[in-house]
Amino acid sequence: MPGSSGNWGLGLGEAQSGWSQGWVEAYRAHSGVQYRPQLELITPFQLYFNPELIFKHFQIWRLITNFLFFGPVGFNFLFNMIFLYRYCRMLEEGSFRGRTADFVFMFLFGGFLMTLFGLFVSLVFLGQAFTIMLVYVWSRRNPYVRMNFFGLLNFQAPFLPWVLMGFSLLLGNSIIVDLLGIAVGHIYFFLEDVFPNQPGGIRILKTPSILKAIFDTPDEDPNYNPLPEERPGGFAWGEGQRLGG
Repeated sequence: MPGSSGNWGLGLGEAQSGWSQGWVEAYRAHSGVQYRPQLELITPFQLYFNPELIFKHFQIWRLITNFLFFGPVGFNFLFNMIFLYRYCRMLEEGSFRGRTADFVFMFLFGGFLMTLFGLFVSLVFLGQAFTIMLVYVWSRRNPYVRMNFFGLLNFQAPFLPWVLMGFSLLLGNSIIVDLLGIAVGHIYFFLEDVFPNQPGGIRILKTPSILKAIFDTPDEDPNYNPLPEERPGGFAWGEGQRLGG
């Protein structure tokens, strides 16, 4: 997948000024343009993942905002937006249909692992890795779907994340962010879909009750008999009868 802002890696042990200077140079080298905030209301410097600013200066919002920046508007940005929307929607309407709380829990679990791994691989933006994670989970849950990549390659869905990583490599981008998304996606898929179905396996990932209470609508009681005023027309609408019977 085309590398986006997630490919800009910096040393975690450097001082804040080193972070900023290194980030600027990486940004310019990656995008090929000079960085000029247009509205000057918010800049990427206020969004990127910086453990020192998070834990020492309590800028907790960076734990979330580093997933929301995909670089300047261009091919990489549009590519990420299309894939994020497409596979997020297909997961929500497919394997997570009627399971909104489980869907949100996957987001939280994946974001937590990426943040943890991000400390070691020195990434400052993780949005692209999150997109790859969604692609990976969808592809493993739809193994028999045939894919076509730009009309050039035909393959089955499980190969899609690797095709995107190869495409990113051909463009000269770092594949660390793609590998991170694939790794986190595989961990979730294994714990959720594979391990519980193994002999002696158990379900490790359990959606917290508070998420279910917030996001899942309670199931309707099939034995509930509505009062007359709750029935259409006030009549006892039961089993249908054939006309003329």
